[in-house]
Amino acid sequence: MTGETARVVVADDQAVVREGIVMLLGLLPGIEVVGSARDGEEALTLVAELAPDVVLMDLRMPRVDGVEATRRIRSEHPGTQVVVLTTYADDDSLFPALRAGARGYLTKDADGDEIVRAIQDVVAGRAGLSPVVQRRLLEQVTAEPPPTGPRLPDGLTAREGEVLTLIAEGLGNTDIAARLGISTATVKTHINNLFAKAGLHDRAQAVRYAYREGLAKPPGTNVT
Repeated sequence: MTGETARVVVADDQAVVREGIVMLLGLLPGIEVVGSARDGEEALTLVAELAPDVVLMDLRMPRVDGVEATRRIRSEHPGTQVVVLTTYADDDSLFPALRAGARGYLTKDADGDEIVRAIQDVVAGRAGLSPVVQRRLLEQVTAEPPPTGPRLPDGLTAREGEVLTLIAEGLGNTDIAARLGISTATVKTHINNLFAKAGLHDRAQAVRYAYREGLAKPPGTNVT
């Protein structure tokens, strides 16, 4: 976006915050604030009227919240990108916003340079994400993958299935932790969770359950 000015609408239900953001953006190079909205409904109206390049969108707003406004903007006005600017970086805020079509996500402790960079990035077709959000997405991508085989019984996760299989092989918590490269505390958490899901009370029941569900084979069973 070198040499070009990004036309921006600011949407935030708190007047002081909204006016502060507008004032800040007015001081930044390459940014022209063309409108401000008190909620998602007003943001939609302004986008239809003004066709801005970017909406800087809060999430928690009355009438139409930021996620729904983002979804509708991206559906009805694909030429306008959305950068979320919010207090919240939890999964329940982050992932719905990204699924709705937001290409940028910043928290409100972002400075002017970060905001400009995010706006420039989304206008150029890149993601404009804060370092905190980038780390969270990386953690999500590198987290334990879902099972690729048959669905495990009683809602067990893949990791809980692995722990159960190793219990059935006779391994103790320390050996299980070493085998899976996790802490013994994490092993205990997985055991507590799988016991609760499967209605188990002790390791003997867990072993029988693993045999019954085909997650382990009894000693002496031939594998063909």
